[in-house]
Amino acid sequence: MAKNVVDKIDNLVKIETILVSVSDKFRLDKFIPAILDVNPKVRILSTGGTYLTIKEILNKEKILDANLYQVSDYTGQPETQGGLVKTLDFKIYLGLLTETYNQAHQDDLKRTGAAPIDMVVVNLYPFKETIAKSDVTCELARGNIDIGGPTMIRASAKNFIRVASVVDPSDYTSIVESMEKNSGALNLELRFKLAQKAFDHTADYDRAIADYLKNMAFEQVQSCYKI
Repeated sequence: MAKNVVDKIDNLVKIETILVSVSDKFRLDKFIPAILDVNPKVRILSTGGTYLTIKEILNKEKILDANLYQVSDYTGQPETQGGLVKTLDFKIYLGLLTETYNQAHQDDLKRTGAAPIDMVVVNLYPFKETIAKSDVTCELARGNIDIGGPTMIRASAKNFIRVASVVDPSDYTSIVESMEKNSGALNLELRFKLAQKAFDHTADYDRAIADYLKNMAFEQVQSCYKI
């Protein structure tokens, strides 16, 4: 059997490690405490401003933040200046793409000290909102093209057989309800529905970028920079 072909999966996957990195922090103040209420041992990996927001939420709710980690501490690689590179790391994607019943994958986890990541909560840089502004420059638009976010979404959605890819805050309630019903786990049906929405989300995002660049004259690009 090919090493990356899966023939056995679990319907219910307990959520033990989640990665949260969001531009839109709407409802995060309800979602994170609810997740920890279902499973107080959930490990939360986060980045930059999202990490600080979650820390504030936990402090406000008087919840210990011992299970909250910065991605940079987990990977051993500090964020680059300005947050240019935060989540593009081998340990992150190994944790997203490995399978429970694939021994080669499990050996890779042990070799690297990586952990399976069971849920990704990500929404992307606000590209559409940025280009809608009357004073937007091509450089500002370019800077709001998200790379790490879509990569995490696609990796987790591809691996819906084990991982939940969460891109819409309106799904937070159903996720918590499923975890409450299933002793902290999510079922395959919900993971599949989340994957469908995730790929729609990244497709719309890429379409907006492609349309913006297609409609931009090269002269506009030249005027943005000193050449």
